[in-house]
Amino acid sequence: KKEGSFKVCVCGGAGGIGQPLCMLMAQNPHVSELCVFDLTLAMVPAAGVAADLSHLERKSKVTGYALDKDDKPVDKLQECLTGCHLVLVPAGMPRKPGMTRADLLGVNAGIAKNIVEACAKFCPDAVLGLIVNPVNSVVPAMCELYKKAGLDPRKICGVTSLD
Repeated sequence: KKEGSFKVCVCGGAGGIGQPLCMLMAQNPHVSELCVFDLTLAMVPAAGVAADLSHLERKSKVTGYALDKDDKPVDKLQECLTGCHLVLVPAGMPRKPGMTRADLLGVNAGIAKNIVEACAKFCPDAVLGLIVNPVNSVVPAMCELYKKAGLDPRKICGVTSLD
């Protein structure tokens, strides 16, 4: 891809990790289009993050997308995901006191699954960077989902370091 021609989506883009990640993507000279997706129940609306990023000097097109908690990404994110080259997923909930890794996996694997299914449908050639804990369990499960769909599981990566 030539400079300035990448479409990137950040799923969970209005969260504590997603917002700075969106800013980095919007400032990247390779990114021409950035989609910020999050749930309507997020503390900050995805459209607000997109509006803030539109003021950056680097001129990538930034659009916000929001879904209700019960909406399925595979039904609602066609415009957002179609044509994406990279999908970053800082989504899910953090581990709370008293919560086991199995509890966390039960919640976050479902969140990742919904997003990965939508990516399989709308941007099957994109690289997916999953920042969803527990990463060492979520990533292999999502790779299996991609294999079953006849897609390349090597397109799914786990992100374990953010700095």
